[in-house]
Amino acid sequence: MISAVLPTYSRAPMSFVKGEGSWLFDQNQNRYLDMGGGIAVTGLGHSHPTLIKVLREQASKLWHTSNLYHIPQQIELAEKLVEATFSDTVFFTNSGAEAMECAIKMARKHWYDKGQTKRYKIISLGNAFHGRTLGTISAVGAEKLTKGFGPLVSGFIQVPFGDHEKLTKAMSDQDVAAIIIEPIQGEGGILPVPDACMKGIRDRCDETGALLIFDEIQCGMGRTGKLFAHEWAGITPDIMAVAKGIGNGFPLGACLATERAASGMTAGTHGSTYGGNPLACAVGSAVVDIINTPNFLEEVNRKSGYFRQMLEGLVSSHPTVFELVRGSGLMLGLKCKVINTDFVSGAYNQFLLTVPGGDNVVRLLPALNISNSELKLAVSKLEQTARELESK
Repeated sequence: MISAVLPTYSRAPMSFVKGEGSWLFDQNQNRYLDMGGGIAVTGLGHSHPTLIKVLREQASKLWHTSNLYHIPQQIELAEKLVEATFSDTVFFTNSGAEAMECAIKMARKHWYDKGQTKRYKIISLGNAFHGRTLGTISAVGAEKLTKGFGPLVSGFIQVPFGDHEKLTKAMSDQDVAAIIIEPIQGEGGILPVPDACMKGIRDRCDETGALLIFDEIQCGMGRTGKLFAHEWAGITPDIMAVAKGIGNGFPLGACLATERAASGMTAGTHGSTYGGNPLACAVGSAVVDIINTPNFLEEVNRKSGYFRQMLEGLVSSHPTVFELVRGSGLMLGLKCKVINTDFVSGAYNQFLLTVPGGDNVVRLLPALNISNSELKLAVSKLEQTARELESK
C-alpha cells in the first residue's frame, strides 16, 4: 500500500505513541532510550510536566490571533532572550530554516538600506546545513541538497570547512554582506569550529564590516553547557538563528539580532502567520526559564564530562568499530569505522535511539536533564551494539 505521506524521509520501521523523560514507547509498549532527542529538540525530555501545564493553560485561553496585533507571550519571550544574549530584537518563526531565511534577508537588507546594493554575497562553510528552503540549500550548495532544485539563489560563496586561507581571501571581497557559521556543525558530523577560529572570524568581520551570523539551531539552548555554544569562545554574533530546543518539540524558531544588524527590517519587510503565536511562545518562555539557570547549565557540564569519559573508554575498547569521540557538552558524536547507519540500525535491537550524521558519525543528543544512570545504560547499549557488529 502506498502511503498518503510524501516519501521524502527514509524512516526506520517503528513509530512511537508515548514519551516520558528520556524514554519513548512504541505501539507494543517496547521502551526505547532516546539518545537522539528528536535531533536535539527535546532538551527537557518528553512530556515535561511544567511544559504540559503551561501549554494546557495557554491552550485554554488563546491559540492564535495574528501578528497584526501585539502578542503578550511573544513580548515576554523576546525580552527574556534579549536579556540573556547579545541581541536587541527578536523575530519569531516556526522552524530553524525560517529563522535562517530571516537572517539571510536581514543581512542583505542591512546593506541595501545603507546604499551598498552590491554588498549581498554571503559566505558559508563546507559541510554545513542550514535548512531545506531554496535559500538555505543555496547557501550550502551541496549537491545532495540542491540536485534537481535549480536554479539556485545566487550570491552565496562556499568555503571549505577549516580552510582559513580561503576564508580570509573570501572575506576580502568588498561585496560580502555576511558569513554564516554553525559553532558546532550538527548534520555535518558534530564538527566544532575551534574557539581561535571563531575569534578570528569575529575579528575579520569587525575589520571588513561583514555581519556575523551564527546558526545555533542544533547547538544552542544549553546543549553545550552554555545557553549558546558561541559563548565558549567569548564572542558574539550580529545575528543568530535559534530553533529546535527552544520549543522542546513545539514548533518554534527565532532570529535574534543587534539593533544595528536589524536596522533594515522595518514594517512590511518580513512576516509570518504563525510565528510567535501564543502557544509556541508560552512554551518557549518556560523552556528558557528552566534551561537558563546556572544550576541547570552546570549540571549539563557535569553530565557531559561523565558521559564523554565513558564514551572515550568505549572507543578505546572497540577500535574496529569506533575512531574517536568529538563534540561539546551533550552534543557528542562517535566517528565510526563501520558504516554509521548500520550502527544506528543495530542499536534498535538494544532499544536505543541514536542519529546518523555526516562524516560517518553517530550523533548522541540526549535530553539535557537525563540521569547518570540513563547515560550509563546508554553506553552499555552502545557497547552491546558494537559487540554485535564485531561478531558479524
